[in-house]
This record gives sequence, C-alpha cells and structure tokens, in this order.
Amino acid sequence: MISRSRFRAAAIAVTLSIVAAVPARAQTGSASSGAQPDREGNFGSVRLQPDRDPAVDDVPSFGEILTGTLRAFQHLPSRTNFELLALGGIAAPATHPADSETSRVLSGSVALDEPFEAGAFLGGTPFQIGAAFATYGLGRAFHNSRIARAGADLVQAQLVAEALTMGIKQATRRARPEGSGYSFPSGHTTVSFASATVLHRHFGWKAGIPAYLAAAYVGTARIQTRRHYLSDVAFGAALGAVAGRTVTLNRRHGVGLSVAPVNGGGAVLIGIAR
Repeated sequence: MISRSRFRAAAIAVTLSIVAAVPARAQTGSASSGAQPDREGNFGSVRLQPDRDPAVDDVPSFGEILTGTLRAFQHLPSRTNFELLALGGIAAPATHPADSETSRVLSGSVALDEPFEAGAFLGGTPFQIGAAFATYGLGRAFHNSRIARAGADLVQAQLVAEALTMGIKQATRRARPEGSGYSFPSGHTTVSFASATVLHRHFGWKAGIPAYLAAAYVGTARIQTRRHYLSDVAFGAALGAVAGRTVTLNRRHGVGLSVAPVNGGGAVLIGIAR
C-alpha cells in the first residue's frame, strides 16, 4: 500500500514538473512600448501597448476570484463549450457498452492496484484546490503576475467544475460500480481536466501535455478502483475542459490600437490577438 507521505511526494513531483514546463515568458510582462516621433518630430504611427499580455494585468484579489467565478457562469453558453459538451455527450453513450468490461479488466488486475492508488489523492478536491491556491499565492509572493493570474483561474476552474459536477450528479443519480454514491460524471476527472485546460491555455502545450496526461491518469485510476465507469470519465473529461475554458475565455485575447497615415488623412486600426 502507498502511504500518505508517498502520496504527497507524488503530488509534489507532478506540481514541480508542471511548473518547470512553464515557458520563460511566464515571467512578469515586458515594458509597454510607447509612440516614438520621427526625425521631424511627427508621430506617424501610435501603438497602444500592442504586445502587452492581458494575462499579466489586473491580478485579482481573493474576493475578486470569488466574484469572478460567479461571472464565469455567464460565459458557459458558447459555441465551443456546446461542442465540447456534445463531444462528451456522444462519448458517454458510445463507451457505455464497455463500462462493465472495462471496469472488470482494470479492477481485476492486482498488479494495477498500487500504480493507480495515488489517483484518488491527485484528483481529489483537497489537492486540486490546494494546488490552485498555492499557484496563486506563489505568483503573488514572487510578484509574478502571470503565475498569479493562472492560479486565480485554476481556483475559479475548480469551483466551476465542482458546481457543474454536483449538479449533474444530483440530476442523474447513477450508482457507482461498487454501489455507493453517485457516479456520473467523475468529479476527480472533471476537476483534473479543468486544471489541465487552464494550464494549457495559459502556457501552451509545454505545460498542457503533462497536465492532460496527469488528468488521464486520474480518470483511469477512478475506473481501476471501481469508483467510476468509463462513460463517467469520458464525460467528466469534456466537462472539465468546459470549466477550464470558461474561466479563461478572456485570457488569450488582446486588443491593440494603431494610427496609420492614409491618403487624405489617417486610419485607426484595431488588432485582436487570438
């Protein structure tokens, strides 16, 4: 059996690997660029901080994280979210016929008991929300606005994921494979994929790949320990992606303004980074 101390050691190792994967640009943003006159003293082109990353601006307070979570629910209805939920809605019934067999094969292998035992800890709410607050706190402590902003989004993603999961569980009331509680969807899988999506959207695939692999490990572990079926995990992954994407909708977008001379006058150009 894996002790609690070994669980914590595994959790720390996963966290450090994700932090190490964050690219160098995660340091506090570069200085803004102002308009420069030409040799005649004229301002031919004015750019209003076009290269500034919105992710380093306006790090929220704890209270603002909570109010931002409530506002995040307003962003749930979106085309991409509907597509993700539709994908999960297709994957769940598609994998349903294999639920019993998958559960039997994974849980029936004694050799898999120890390797997957840590999944319950890594995907649990205490670790996930604790890691989110730790990321936020470290970002603020070291004056790294980008990390602090990511931590704030991780906290919000956890709260949104938990709310969505509990609502669906109460609506479906599907029994777990071992007979207790509610199974659909997998909460551990949902919160794990929510965190992975936030890390991916903030720092790209370099952080996203290990985070998604960790989330997939958690989902597999929930099947192996007979806490969830394959279809629970499939829908939980999609639901987690929705939660993570919802709280980061405005993180990947920036607006730049510039004034360019044209024949007979000037033009204001608006650039939107996506």
